[in-house]
Amino acid sequence: MNMIDPFGRTISYLRVSVTDRCDFRCTYCMAEDMAFLPKKDLLSLEELDRLCTVFIEKGVRKLRLTGGEPLVRKNIMHLVRQLSRHLDSGALEELTLTTNGSQLSRFAAELADCGVKRINVSLDTLDADKFHKITRWGHLDKVMQGIDAAQAAGLKVKLNAVALRDFNDVELPEMMRWAHGRGMDLTVIETMPMGEIEGDRTDQYLPLSLLRASLERQFTLTDIPFKTGGPARYVHVAETGGRLGFITPMTHNFCESCNRVRLTCTGTLYMCLGQEDAADLRAPLRASEGNELVAAAIDEAIGRKPKGHDFIIDRRTSRPSVSRHMSVTGG
Repeated sequence: MNMIDPFGRTISYLRVSVTDRCDFRCTYCMAEDMAFLPKKDLLSLEELDRLCTVFIEKGVRKLRLTGGEPLVRKNIMHLVRQLSRHLDSGALEELTLTTNGSQLSRFAAELADCGVKRINVSLDTLDADKFHKITRWGHLDKVMQGIDAAQAAGLKVKLNAVALRDFNDVELPEMMRWAHGRGMDLTVIETMPMGEIEGDRTDQYLPLSLLRASLERQFTLTDIPFKTGGPARYVHVAETGGRLGFITPMTHNFCESCNRVRLTCTGTLYMCLGQEDAADLRAPLRASEGNELVAAAIDEAIGRKPKGHDFIIDRRTSRPSVSRHMSVTGG
């Protein structure tokens, strides 16, 4: 039943964007005046559960809920609790999510009760004014309360920070010290050319090769084989005792070991984050009460999974490499 793509990679990781909506408007991610999908186009929570279950039956062992912001989807905890049955049965090894932290103080305890062990929280700065500036609508104190609630509930928290030139580059060493001091890993991510935004990504883009070189003037970084199932490459930081991850879709893509596909809240399956090719799973899902049609559609889609993406950021290519916003498919 395992899903094997044309390059021999086993697909065992499904990322599900349960909504394209978000209560932030991060400047590198989306426009401030976003046009979101009509609610009538979204799969119901029951349909999302059914699709996820088909993927689990076909070999998915790790499932991550993303957005937009997943915790703003109405009744989202009903879906989390339904999916947790696959943890109880042993069919699913991990159920997790990526969040901006704004709703964590409400849901952290229930997430832990549903069997979620760890979460990723997106956080680009520890400066409240800069945080509000880059998120447009967000408030740092609310995210900090969410992180406190998550750790109090026993959730392992990893921070994700997008490295942005002339915004948080000089702050990242202190962010790392702070995260490691609280027992949290930190992963830094290169900004990706996805979706139209008001700014120029060329001005934002910071190659992580340059960031690592800068960090190595202050810290002792040792490459380690630690993996969480995602694309990050990790180092151990001697001075803090913590782990630092690098996700480098631009300078050193991670495609050769890609085990992931992405499902949107409309039932569209993207085989690659950085390509436009996609498969409609909503139609076969709704065409029959059985799962044979949708399983066949998944197999056909996996057979088209490309070897990798072709992200470019430079002055000559001001348009995004991919037209859809990150909030459509999650990170």
